[in-house]
Amino acid sequence: MSIALKGEKRVPRTGSDRGQRKDADESEERLRQAQKMEAVGQLAGGVVHDFNNLLEVILGYSEILEGQEALPEPARKMIAEIHKAGISARKLTQGLLAFSRRRVLPPVALDLNETVARMATILNRMVGDHVELVHVLGKNLGAIKADAGQVEQVLMNLAINARDAMPEGGIIRIETANIEIDDAYARKYPGTAPGPYVMLTVSDAGTGIDAETQSRMFEPFFSTKASGRGTGLGLSTVYGIVRQSGGAIAVHSVPGSGTAFKIHFPRCDQSPVVLQQNRAMPLPGGTETILLVEDAVPLRVLTRRILEDCGYKVFDSGDPVEALRMAEQCPGPLPLMITDVVMPGLSGFDLAQRLAAFRPETRVLYASGCGDDSNGHLRAQGQNYAFLEKPFTREDLVRKVRELLDSPIRLAPGAALAPGSTLYRCG
Repeated sequence: MSIALKGEKRVPRTGSDRGQRKDADESEERLRQAQKMEAVGQLAGGVVHDFNNLLEVILGYSEILEGQEALPEPARKMIAEIHKAGISARKLTQGLLAFSRRRVLPPVALDLNETVARMATILNRMVGDHVELVHVLGKNLGAIKADAGQVEQVLMNLAINARDAMPEGGIIRIETANIEIDDAYARKYPGTAPGPYVMLTVSDAGTGIDAETQSRMFEPFFSTKASGRGTGLGLSTVYGIVRQSGGAIAVHSVPGSGTAFKIHFPRCDQSPVVLQQNRAMPLPGGTETILLVEDAVPLRVLTRRILEDCGYKVFDSGDPVEALRMAEQCPGPLPLMITDVVMPGLSGFDLAQRLAAFRPETRVLYASGCGDDSNGHLRAQGQNYAFLEKPFTREDLVRKVRELLDSPIRLAPGAALAPGSTLYRCG
């Protein structure tokens, strides 16, 4: 069963178009807000790329030093603090990328009811004993296509926001439902198209949000909380995740009467996937040859060291054109190239395309701190390709490399393997 969300019908008073004018003014204001958020998002995404490269070096060498057994205890404690600060900085950059919609996400078909149920224990622990969580889950709920971790982040951020709005305690309601959006309702919210959606609602009976705050609450670093009580990225992260997932978010609030965040995810026809729990396993290594292409020298040196410590043979370059020459002169098989996406001369995507012309057996692992190409994440998905978001940990890198190297290769019709290469066939 679906709920129909329709635009408000107004009957203008005789001789007056005040109702229509008010609707037009509201739509224009929402459009201005959407344009402002887009501009802020472009600025935020633009500064993150270079910062993530620097942050990657800080985190990487911190992990290497922490693994040194002979490290004096005072130095170990200082390095641990550096590592902790780096992790906090990474969370900030991830929030900015989510807001700017430049994170490369692997969307899958999800059952929103299952996600809410899975998060119940975590959310109850987060909101505390003075707040009660109530779930009202829709029946026969359609699937949505989104990144599972990001949807969980939306739930956590909205639950924390609702908790903070009720310092004396209260009830947070999390609801799901199938809905249908009509033309009039879609016009009220820029970026929303008519059609079938799955709605997620998180509501509270707290202090509410005034009109001035509502006009800015999704901006990065805007916060009404006291200094030190948050980064101001909670709602902006929610906004970016929802928009990148093709959805829209509406806020209904009256000061003193609570707030409801209504998120509309486009409904998809696919069957929801069954999410697997991650299991702790030893880091896998290997002896394969890897071409590393990264124009940031400190990061390239660090990445090479991590890979060589795991047994891989690595040759590297900061110049995509030189990297092509090195790949052509490589005497044996070249099963993997790791490349930055944004580089001078050739992008990582263009580099991979040229490499495939004479090295079709080479898998490609893209690494980037932001998806500057709006369709880049689609180009980074495929049988022979994977994506690793910066700043990544040593474990992230090593596991992703092994996962890609162990994956089957699918060649284009007529393509031939280099001598000594191995082809893994599916099925």
